[in-house]
Amino acid sequence: LVRVAVKHMEAARAISSIRQSINIPLVADIHFDCGLALEAAKRGADKIRINPGNMTDPAEIDRIIGSASEKNIPIRLGVNSGSLSDLAGSASSPEEVMVGSLLRYLEHFRRRDFKDIVISLKSSDVPSTVKAYRRMAGECDHPFHVGITAAGLPAEGMVRSSVGIGALLLDGIGDTIRVSLTGAPAAEVAAAKQILVSVGIRHFGPEIISCPTCGRCQVDLISIAKEVQFQLKPLDFARGRRATPRLRSGFVVAIMGCEVNGPGEAKTADIGIAFGKGKGAIFRRGEIVRTVDARDAVRELVEMVITEYGGLSDAKVRSVA
Repeated sequence: LVRVAVKHMEAARAISSIRQSINIPLVADIHFDCGLALEAAKRGADKIRINPGNMTDPAEIDRIIGSASEKNIPIRLGVNSGSLSDLAGSASSPEEVMVGSLLRYLEHFRRRDFKDIVISLKSSDVPSTVKAYRRMAGECDHPFHVGITAAGLPAEGMVRSSVGIGALLLDGIGDTIRVSLTGAPAAEVAAAKQILVSVGIRHFGPEIISCPTCGRCQVDLISIAKEVQFQLKPLDFARGRRATPRLRSGFVVAIMGCEVNGPGEAKTADIGIAFGKGKGAIFRRGEIVRTVDARDAVRELVEMVITEYGGLSDAKVRSVA
């Protein structure tokens, strides 16, 4: 799905044309203005997100519920800690305030018997966010949209998002996710995919694992790992093009720098390579298949993956530009 921020009536009306141009669900993100939510629903939004901290008038909430019921679309109640006026100076913990606020807000929807609700409780503070979701999961059975809001620049934000979202997904909490970074949206998508792969929920092409470099490593493992990743990843975000659209998903490729981190430690990998001085031992599920010259390692490894798990759109192995 894609979410659009609806700040004014022109943006709400534009949902009609956006809807005609895409074939994925479109979510309208509304703050403060009930009229924008009503117009977005009228124009074909597949879901309306409202912020309980910014939309509090009971009559307006009822109008939004009525419109969503009529259009048969869900509403996401997106609590953001920064929008809760009762958070400042409260003796309660942030997660208690967030959950308490949302439970009170839910009463509007229960009175109208409106159950098509998605819930989110986001903060930039990872522990508070995780605790809030865990607490709320014990209070209701609505779907959860999980994320860490305002996570920061990509390097720090990816860590915060991975810790928070990953912890919740491993708890079985979370139906959709959002990675929020101060950066390009493509980086958010890449990070979200990697989180899903890391917790074992989804696979997007092969999973590549590689060991850290140390004194035992006698090859340029960093360059080799980057080259293999470029050859095998289904989507290269940096270049905006697909590399291997026909490779199957859900298998693991290991790139190991020495015999210690080789077939033994990586024996659960489907295919891998472990390097010695000038040589690389290619293995399959812990069993060595053949030894190759380090200069040919990437080509040999990629060709083996192509043979066993699919094929590139062209049969030649590329080099990183």
